[in-house]
Amino acid sequence: MTSDDKQRNLELLQATAGMTANQRLVVMLYALHPTDRAGAVTETAANLAALVGMSAPVFSRTRKQVIESGWLEESDRLAHIRYYRLSPKALGENVVVPLRRAT
Repeated sequence: MTSDDKQRNLELLQATAGMTANQRLVVMLYALHPTDRAGAVTETAANLAALVGMSAPVFSRTRKQVIESGWLEESDRLAHIRYYRLSPKALGENVVVPLRRAT
């Protein structure tokens, strides 16, 4: 992990200060877990839940809350399995496209 990665993760931890402990844990798990080229964590929810000592139902409910608040987004779907990644909001990316006047 580079110094930039550590700084980004510290900023992410600070940005999630208003969330519950479980919500922060889910966000940080997605931030720290290996991803594919699209930024998606390709691990099952059951494995992720076990990794942080959370029951699968609690993990699923918490992840849903994190998705609804805009911190995670669906990246890909393979049959009935959905893969998620940090959203641009979580990564601090500017996703606003400036409008131009039509001429």
